[in-house]
Amino acid sequence: MNGARFAPVIGPIVVGVLVVAGWHEAVRFFAIPPYVLPGPGVIARTLWTDGPSLLASLLVTLRITVAALALAVALGGALAVLFSLSKTVEVSFFPYAVILQVTPVVSIAPLIIIWVNDVFAALLVCATIVAFFPIVANTTLGLNSADRNLVDLFRLYGAGRLQTLRLLRLPSALPLFLAGVRISGGLALIGAVVAEFVAGTGGAKTGLASRIIEAGYRLEIPRMFAALFLLSLTGIVIFAVLSWLSRRLLRHWHESALEPSD
Repeated sequence: MNGARFAPVIGPIVVGVLVVAGWHEAVRFFAIPPYVLPGPGVIARTLWTDGPSLLASLLVTLRITVAALALAVALGGALAVLFSLSKTVEVSFFPYAVILQVTPVVSIAPLIIIWVNDVFAALLVCATIVAFFPIVANTTLGLNSADRNLVDLFRLYGAGRLQTLRLLRLPSALPLFLAGVRISGGLALIGAVVAEFVAGTGGAKTGLASRIIEAGYRLEIPRMFAALFLLSLTGIVIFAVLSWLSRRLLRHWHESALEPSD
């Protein structure tokens, strides 16, 4: 039982150690120069020396990511509730949400940056657009997937639409809503980084994407890998935190979060 509990942690760690060890040996065996493919040791030393500046840039990117996720949750959740209350509104506006999702943010980011004078606000809009759709789609599906028998029972007892929404549809939609939030957490980070790439902002108070661009121009490949490592680690942490929150909210009543019985 204990082994099964720690397997989700031990397994990825073992695989990661093997990959890093194989990477180190391949770089050493083939004598690959650091400006082509730096080894793990070089990247670790770069993280140690350039850590403060990279972490400062990471905080800028993280601030955009968290703000975009919060905005996507608020707007996406509210729009999904509106869709559940009116089928006419859903069929009228949902296709435009799909259009926002399938339009590459790289293609519209320059326009947003031109239209929005403030750089932070422009990056926030781009990241929100990327993170918006999974919450709308998942929450709408969850709200519309409430048990029809229970919906009829609520109607039989004279419950209004808002009362049915609060007591039945919202609890039924919570698992799918949280799944959408987990997806959008990573997408918000991707949207923030892509928007920073397009904006090409410079200076001290810029995100990790700017550090990656600078490192590429200067052929500082170890620094680029160090920034990429921080981005990947941030994405993992965001997903882990949102998954933990989801389990906390669902663990006492939903099958997806219940502990397996022996």
